[in-house]
Amino acid sequence: MNMLPRASEGRIRAAIITGPGEVTVEQRPFPQPGPGQVRIRLEGSGVCASNLGPWAGPEWMTFPTEPGALGHEGWGRVDALGPGVSTFGLGDRVAALSYHAYATHDIADVEMLVPLPAALDDQPFPGEPLGCAINIFRRSGIGPGQTVAIIGIGFLGALLTQLASGAGARVIAISRRPFSLEIARQMGAAETLAMDDHWRIIEAVKHLTGDAFCHCVIEAVGKQWPLDLAGELTAERGRLVVAGYHQDGPRQVNMQLWNWRGLDVINAHERDPKIYISGMRQAVEAVVAGKLDPSRLYTHVYPLEGLGEALDATRDRPDGFLKALVTYK
Repeated sequence: MNMLPRASEGRIRAAIITGPGEVTVEQRPFPQPGPGQVRIRLEGSGVCASNLGPWAGPEWMTFPTEPGALGHEGWGRVDALGPGVSTFGLGDRVAALSYHAYATHDIADVEMLVPLPAALDDQPFPGEPLGCAINIFRRSGIGPGQTVAIIGIGFLGALLTQLASGAGARVIAISRRPFSLEIARQMGAAETLAMDDHWRIIEAVKHLTGDAFCHCVIEAVGKQWPLDLAGELTAERGRLVVAGYHQDGPRQVNMQLWNWRGLDVINAHERDPKIYISGMRQAVEAVVAGKLDPSRLYTHVYPLEGLGEALDATRDRPDGFLKALVTYK
């Protein structure tokens, strides 16, 4: 175990978003854990697409943010214990469900920590999105022999491709970027289709499935067109799984089609932190067992001072981009 001192005084570095597309890094006093809490010396955090709404500066957003706010995909080592904590020790490496992880240190309740075994010591581990993929996969009900279409091969779609193909499903991956389609093939997709023309994709999937379409379709983009396409590709009595994060307004759906085919529509987003933690624990087990390998998906790494660039890359998705991490030394 890497024993660390229990620091009670000092300064942390934390990112503060001061306005639309503007971020600064400031020093702040060490946060102190309360009862049932620990402080984590973070090694880094993943950058989530859910940050892009606040980053754009909508009317409902308030600036400046709290230090470290919006970051929720952190991992690192426990470096201070609050009163009554006995389940974790100083130096334990953990993934955390905390909410100020764009900083060198954050506070988390012990119930929101997942231990990371020594087998993962050399690997970044943004636990929340990995757990999210596990939870979506669980709710999708995917099994051997099924045909599954995954629309949108970003970080989440790539993980779901590997999980579905590993479960014995035939995966048709659909994405607009050639780079993403190559990643999908590496993650086990049996077929890949460019996301270019609505009707061409429908005809291609119809041909690949002998007019039957797909037992399960996962929409992992968060836009209107992919949602429309997902309905068209789902077989009668099939499952349409909404995994994309729809944060830019209302959506319309083709209820006539959904009714006619008798679709099961699953909103696979979770809000219960306990379910997130369960998914994170299962993600640790899956990575250790080799059933899930996210290592090739961390394509862009930035220092904390580069958080703005990381958010811009997450928004603009330049060639070769899947997932950004910010790391702290």
